[in-house]
Amino acid sequence: MAEIIVAQGVGKMYRLGEALAYRVLRERIAELIAAPFRRRGNGPGDEILWALKDVDFTINESEVIGLIGKNGAGKSTLLKILSRITEPTEGRIDLYGKASSLLEVGIGFHPELSGRENIYLNGAILGMSRQEIRGKFDELVEFAEISRFLDTPVKRYSSGMYVRLAFAVAAHLEPDILIVDEVLAVGDAAFQRKCLGKMRSMRSQGRTVILVSHTMPTISSLCQKVIWLDGGRVRAIGPTAAIISQYLNEGVQNDLVWSPRHSSHREFEYHSVSVVAANARDDNQDFFPADAAIDVIYDFTVTETLPAARLFLQLRNELGETLFVSSSADGRGGRITPMTPGRRKMGCRIPGNFLAPGRYSITVNHPFGTYDTIHENIITFTVNEQNSTVPRENPEAKLAPLLEWRDV
Repeated sequence: MAEIIVAQGVGKMYRLGEALAYRVLRERIAELIAAPFRRRGNGPGDEILWALKDVDFTINESEVIGLIGKNGAGKSTLLKILSRITEPTEGRIDLYGKASSLLEVGIGFHPELSGRENIYLNGAILGMSRQEIRGKFDELVEFAEISRFLDTPVKRYSSGMYVRLAFAVAAHLEPDILIVDEVLAVGDAAFQRKCLGKMRSMRSQGRTVILVSHTMPTISSLCQKVIWLDGGRVRAIGPTAAIISQYLNEGVQNDLVWSPRHSSHREFEYHSVSVVAANARDDNQDFFPADAAIDVIYDFTVTETLPAARLFLQLRNELGETLFVSSSADGRGGRITPMTPGRRKMGCRIPGNFLAPGRYSITVNHPFGTYDTIHENIITFTVNEQNSTVPRENPEAKLAPLLEWRDV
């Protein structure tokens, strides 16, 4: 498989407070307004920030690559270098193909031109002839779902319409490399699914996609490989499941018991929520064998009768995907019964031979009179490979139930 992007020793340095070379007009106007009030730097004493340092990687044709990292890790800076919006301070990136990017809402379109005119303008910038653009035009407009507004200046578009057109233009005008930032979060859920499907089809057509997202299930479902940036440097590169697991679990320890920091002094008050092995209730441990049943224990006090209250449990895996949601009303056909005053304990049992090896988190609710407060990811625990039906390295298995097989 041929290389299409090669990064060698890439670094990008900024002086804090220094004007950027790739400002758009509105940023330039804002700078002129702020100039009389800005404190001048002292030249050599100015603070220096390396947004990227010693970044090396290779991306091949037909690969869909995820770029992950915390805020400030250097992801946006790297995308701007890849998109030729800014130049690296040191090192180089070689692109062996035509790149199209979708980095932020509003970039790449002329606000006074209509959607139709911007399509032809962007195609021309990418080196396409008018005939080539016309051949893609109907498919592009249908994808963007903005045919009614095609001859309206884009400055009158909503942010959602802008993103629809921008993605359609970036993806349909035949780039060899598509670079997409978190900007897709602006669109509605149905359009996001359509975009993800388009990026998958681009891979099958031999094109390369680079995607930045903080949503790990999106990265997991779409990308073959992940680049993890940390503090402007490449922390790890490798298969998606392995790198995401490292990223999410960095510095995280199992936390098998949760107690609220402050008393609620309401009708309902938690003392604790905990996870324990069903056959060893007083023996909390760092992990659970795959065949062990796990009890989630709710310890709480009700001070006033709650006529319609229930507890629920949401379980997520280490990719942030919700595996199931269960409610204390489930065993009663969904019927919610009153909670009477007093201290109580309730348990929800996760059966053995159900969860695949991996790390899990638990979200619970805090019931009040007519609404619930959510406590997210308050419990974390690990299921290990002991007695498991599948190895932990199998990225396909999100659950691993021991099912009954018989002759029929």
